[in-house]
Amino acid sequence: MSAETETALETAPETAPAEPADLPNVSLSERLVRMPVVLPLFTFLSVLVLWEAGTRLFAVPSYILPAPSRILTGFGAVDFARWMAHIWATLRVALMGYGAAILISLPIAIGLAKSRLLSRALYPLLVVIQSVPVVAVAPIIIVVLGTNDAPRVVITFMISFFPLVVSMTTGLMATPPELIELSRSLRAPQHREITQIRLPYATPYIFSGLKISITLAVIGAVVAEFVAAEKGLGYFIQFSTSMFKLPQAWAGLTILVALSLILFQAVSLIQRLFFPWSLPKAAK
Repeated sequence: MSAETETALETAPETAPAEPADLPNVSLSERLVRMPVVLPLFTFLSVLVLWEAGTRLFAVPSYILPAPSRILTGFGAVDFARWMAHIWATLRVALMGYGAAILISLPIAIGLAKSRLLSRALYPLLVVIQSVPVVAVAPIIIVVLGTNDAPRVVITFMISFFPLVVSMTTGLMATPPELIELSRSLRAPQHREITQIRLPYATPYIFSGLKISITLAVIGAVVAEFVAAEKGLGYFIQFSTSMFKLPQAWAGLTILVALSLILFQAVSLIQRLFFPWSLPKAAK
């Protein structure tokens, strides 16, 4: 080492280690507010408190609008076995109609995305079918198919089918055209173009449709039970309302909402576990 280098090292000022950046002083309340579940939960509890206070303050009869505390008694007025029978009847019909919608909408969506002629011929018909009020057609379907599960499954299918077809078709058509051209230039088989190029790009769209359709499937099952059924949450709500047992009807409605939320979260969980790459960045 030369003398000049040694002199430079000796005279170099000592640099103190960098101080760590001060962490933002965030209070506990601010951290709680930033949690995604806190604000919705606070809003929900606030609505319940105002609801309870309003019904007690204005002495609203329970056959018009029961207080949340009275709705809790409605849960206990029905034994657990009866609740489970009604829940299973609605869940079975909803899942059957939902499964049928998935199985039928996927090949139709592939055909609409692959063939412009088929899209022009079939898509307007699908829009017309979707425009028909299912509640008006439900009695006709029940007369034709009987009073078993078949008409209820068909009604559920009709309600949950259209969003699936639209989302799947949109996703399949959103594939970058250069990838399609590359696949065809390499003479890849049609099924590989669909399974390895189009479907991966369509997965986010497909799951968006699946999440919407699963809640619509529950609505479809309830609509069918309103028309003709002997079991199910829709039947239970209608029967309780006709007997002016509003706390029980609201209890059934609460279970129905919880069932829809559970099914929605189940579809979201499947996407998160098996298709995490299809999630938006904010959801990862």
